[in-house]
Amino acid sequence: MTLVAILVPWLSFFLRGRIFTGIICLLLQLTIIGWIPAAIWAVISLNDARANRRTKKIITAIKQSR
Repeated sequence: MTLVAILVPWLSFFLRGRIFTGIICLLLQLTIIGWIPAAIWAVISLNDARANRRTKKIITAIKQSR
């Protein structure tokens, strides 16, 4: 998924269900200069989503252990 975020940043957002963000990213990517920030934005967003998922798993495990 990281490779998709680098090569086609807008598709990374679409696949994760963030349609409006994907459209904004696509508009940014349409310019040559904007493609690099769009790719960086997509990768950072992907890593943030993974971290949030990990955190939710840890919180759930802690609550279940009580």
